[in-house]
Amino acid sequence: MTKSTTMTERLGRYRWVVCALLFFATTINYMDRQVISILKPVLETELHWSNPQSIEREYSYIVMAFTLAYAFGVLLFGWIIDKVGTKIGYAVSVVIWGLSSMSHALARSSIGFGIARVGLGLGESGNFPAAIKTVAEWFPKRERALATGIFNSGANVGALLAPVVIPWAIYAFAADSKHPFWQIGFMITGVLDFTWLAFWLAIYQKPSEKKGLSRAEFDYIHSDIEEQQATKEKIRWGTLLTYRQTWAVFSGKFLTDCVWWFYLFWLPSYLKDKYHVDIKNIAKFALPLIIIYSMTTVGSVGGGWLSSRFIKSGWSVNRARKTAMFAFAVAVLPITAVKYVSLWPAVLLVGVAAAAHQAWSANIFTTASDMFPKKAVGSVTGIGAMAGAVGGLLFQWLTGMMLAAYKVSGDIQTGYSILFAMCATAYLAALLLFHIFAPKMSQVRL
Repeated sequence: MTKSTTMTERLGRYRWVVCALLFFATTINYMDRQVISILKPVLETELHWSNPQSIEREYSYIVMAFTLAYAFGVLLFGWIIDKVGTKIGYAVSVVIWGLSSMSHALARSSIGFGIARVGLGLGESGNFPAAIKTVAEWFPKRERALATGIFNSGANVGALLAPVVIPWAIYAFAADSKHPFWQIGFMITGVLDFTWLAFWLAIYQKPSEKKGLSRAEFDYIHSDIEEQQATKEKIRWGTLLTYRQTWAVFSGKFLTDCVWWFYLFWLPSYLKDKYHVDIKNIAKFALPLIIIYSMTTVGSVGGGWLSSRFIKSGWSVNRARKTAMFAFAVAVLPITAVKYVSLWPAVLLVGVAAAAHQAWSANIFTTASDMFPKKAVGSVTGIGAMAGAVGGLLFQWLTGMMLAAYKVSGDIQTGYSILFAMCATAYLAALLLFHIFAPKMSQVRL
């Protein structure tokens, strides 16, 4: 038995059970939000989109409804979670998004889907503020990037499962192949939402309230001296906005979250438009997305592991996070070549870029808990997520308008090429702004 194994057994592992709960919540969260992009070809017929220009525009409006509600919701849930705690705040979030997910099955127009997406965006916005604060409650600073990377990899697993489960379900339960039962896709994810909620309510407690948690693990979780010295006073958002560190998180999220939203909501359309991948051919439709999101899972966990490894090797938090983030920003750049290659090389290029995004995301999320005390992490994470959602909202609008225009002119691939080029440069710009606002990533004293 190795020394590290003995130490792990002595410390206990319950914090990783909590991390597993966060992973499954994030997996279901991303299955929910990706259903709409998977079903876009089916809904084009269902919603009677006949004009080529209106297809992209109306779809972009539906996506924007989700994003706008998400932008508002992350601020709301950041406050709710700091106010009532992670257990109740997370539960409220899941109830809202679970009911909203199932309500999509009742929609019969783009307006109906837009209303359902507003509810889904509002509810799902609570996931990351709650998860990040849970990590801050259950993990010492040296393990937070790894824990964040693990739960954040659920986004990739959810995005991976959706193109397999949803196409299969809508045709397996259909009366005939010409009329897919698209409603079942939204019903499946709703059931998963409430199943997870039952486990969360039954299992989760804060470390100070968890019976059976070893004293060694409790002390390890609370081993960061500067956090032990933090005061208990509640912090207002207006106060947080006076700190440069808040704007570092804001800018990092604003410029890069939109890239992931683009992949999530438009990648199936891109594969269909350029490579004629059809949802009816489930194997051919799912395999490119499975490869891409399998790669992103590795990126998410690897991104958190890399900076955590740097810290354990003696690097400062500032040097470790920024070195890792620079490496991931550079790894995105080759995606500009996607317009020159065939399907499978394109899948690999997008997969590398998406993996680098998730590796970046694991670190940018963790910087909130690096620079702020636990009592403010939910609100700062909410502000950052709101910034990402606003950036995503603007980028979705630009995507819809640009693709609609290029589709009418018969050159939609040029539109996609421009969008991929914008995605490639976003991370270096974000890292520059992050460094300007937080050159040393100093701990905020509140």
